Amino acid sequence: MILKLAYKAFLFSFLTLAAVCLKAQQNTPSSSGYEWPTDPLVKAKLDKWQDLKFGMIIHWGIYAVPGIVESWSICSEDWIERDSTIAYDDYKKWYWGLAKDFNPVNFNPEQWANAAKDAGMRYVVFTTKHHDGFCMFDTKETGFKISAGPFKNNPRADVAKYVFDAFRKNDFMIGAYFSKPDWHSEYYWWPKYATADRNNNYDIRKYSWRWSQYKKYTYNQIGELMHNYGSVDILWLDGGWVRPLKTVNEEVRSWGAAIPAWSQDIDIPAIATMARKAQPGLLIVDRTVHGLYEDYQTPEQRIPDRQLDHPWESCMTLGNAWGWVPNEHFKSATKVIHSLIEIVAKGGSLLLGVGPRADGTLEAEAIQRLEEIGKWMKINGEAIYNTRTTPQYQDGKTFFTKNKTGTLMYALVCLDDNEALPSAIEWKNNIPAKGTKMTLLQNGETVKWVNDNGVVKVSLPQSLLKTGSFYPALAFSFTPGKP
Repeated sequence: MILKLAYKAFLFSFLTLAAVCLKAQQNTPSSSGYEWPTDPLVKAKLDKWQDLKFGMIIHWGIYAVPGIVESWSICSEDWIERDSTIAYDDYKKWYWGLAKDFNPVNFNPEQWANAAKDAGMRYVVFTTKHHDGFCMFDTKETGFKISAGPFKNNPRADVAKYVFDAFRKNDFMIGAYFSKPDWHSEYYWWPKYATADRNNNYDIRKYSWRWSQYKKYTYNQIGELMHNYGSVDILWLDGGWVRPLKTVNEEVRSWGAAIPAWSQDIDIPAIATMARKAQPGLLIVDRTVHGLYEDYQTPEQRIPDRQLDHPWESCMTLGNAWGWVPNEHFKSATKVIHSLIEIVAKGGSLLLGVGPRADGTLEAEAIQRLEEIGKWMKINGEAIYNTRTTPQYQDGKTFFTKNKTGTLMYALVCLDDNEALPSAIEWKNNIPAKGTKMTLLQNGETVKWVNDNGVVKVSLPQSLLKTGSFYPALAFSFTPGKP
């Protein structure tokens, strides 16, 4: 995943371009850079995806063996710290050598899918290849893959196939994460030269044949994913610094970033044409590269400060890391639920990151946290799934959504951990229609409410107050009045 970097580090690498583009995306009008698809199949798939609201992203690769950050420790940039004093080239050899130790004998994608379903998630994005180039699918383009190491004789050695199958059986929309840069490929990081940073390390203009080979390599690998792994709904492309120069817009230039004379163009239009021929209606998410191949945008580890008017998702971690690390501190179910509520009210979806251990299983604490989230979702999911935004979407800790026809509105009141239930709930705006029934989703009871000069005051039933239970949030449904 793209990490937050200091501005100083941005200025001196080609990622300056990608990172600044992302920042520009986050600080400009909500529709800036977004182009709605015109293909009716893509539009229909996008509408379906916008109904789902909650998904899981799974980072899993050789970095799980030592339990370290995915890929980035082999990148030579001055913001990166390594828990090692060995020479950089020796470190890279050690890291890539982890492939010989990666043997997930307890690989259990059914456990992952069941945990995601229990949490109320409805789509998955699985990392088929991260920036380090290690492939979690049986590609024919390289031997640097899970199906060529100690796990090769396992019946499930082609792990992507079984991950996708497990989630399909639970009616999930299927997404394939794929890194456009590949630091293991000699067509991207040529051993002839040092690897100065995350970018390719040779002049593409001078060695155009080598870059053509990299484009072919990338095209072929994505082709394998699109043709050999059943139905795929989302192609989630990471590594936004691999981009055509023409996507650099005036806002980026206004930052004063150095604009290179060349770009790392891998011909996404050709890849998209091939991929959508194999997978009609495929959503393509070319992250931070605004335009026709970014069907929804992906702010990372953050929630936008306001409602956005185009499709988007916040990709955030359940713990602090994308992949598995020892002694992880997981977010509380309440915190995740509050984030989900705010994201949905602002028009987005939450893609929550969970990393399996090197043996192929999820930690018990991660599963427990997902179960806790799911208990709330089973009761209150009506206010999350299949909803759309409403103009007055927030009043303090209360957020609002509506169903797709606009005939029913939901108020979601966030409560802090161990916060005692108040006897009454209040909010401004979004006044229910006069005489309409208001329902508390937590128990299905009709609750009393009044309109006190533009302030809605809702009385909670005594049956709820007497239980002594605590709730991450309370959700109410009602027919909205006229604006």
